[in-house]
Amino acid sequence: MSTLKPLQIDVVSDVVCPWCYIGKHRIESALALVPDVPVKLNFRPFFLNPWVPREGISREDYLTKKFGSVEAYKGIAGRVVAAAGEEGLVYRPELVARQPNTTDCHRLILWAEAIGKAPEMKQRLMELYFRDGGDLTDANVLVQAAADIGLDADDVRRRLATDEDVARVSGDAQEAAEKGISGVPTYVFAQKYAVSGAQDPNMLARAIREVSAEINAQAAE
Repeated sequence: MSTLKPLQIDVVSDVVCPWCYIGKHRIESALALVPDVPVKLNFRPFFLNPWVPREGISREDYLTKKFGSVEAYKGIAGRVVAAAGEEGLVYRPELVARQPNTTDCHRLILWAEAIGKAPEMKQRLMELYFRDGGDLTDANVLVQAAADIGLDADDVRRRLATDEDVARVSGDAQEAAEKGISGVPTYVFAQKYAVSGAQDPNMLARAIREVSAEINAQAAE
């Protein structure tokens, strides 16, 4: 029996993007539909709001700048809250008090990847932000989140205080933007096919199966 070559899927997304929160759940649901297809899932950084300073800004200032007013976001938020609920996810926009710059979040995901825990790190940060209204600009919150998934708290605190991997994360996000990715989540299959948006798991599962078959047929030639 021949061994299938794993399909690489790069999920380009941001921790504070609600459709990325939903999209992460949907790609994981899609993988559950094709358990026979070997997949290597990578989480790649994207800055939904690159203009937000490293220390973050108040949520009110952010919503006013991005949507015109806090009220203007409420209609949009209602749709996203409902979509998240259909996935069994909780989004409580009224709890979010601070809009973070996500450089440090992406650094944590990168460091978690080294111990095979990138999905868990991303999930933890998203739950803190969307479900709990956690302040992702607070080093203590980030250190605790990292400890929750098995990273060493003291080590993470020390590394966050440096510029370690800031350039790498920024460079990866810039590379995604230069490749034309402007909406997230975007799923990149085998580094050649991109699917944008939090698509239906059945559609994603079909894409996984088709691209896997294609790359394995090419490998067999």
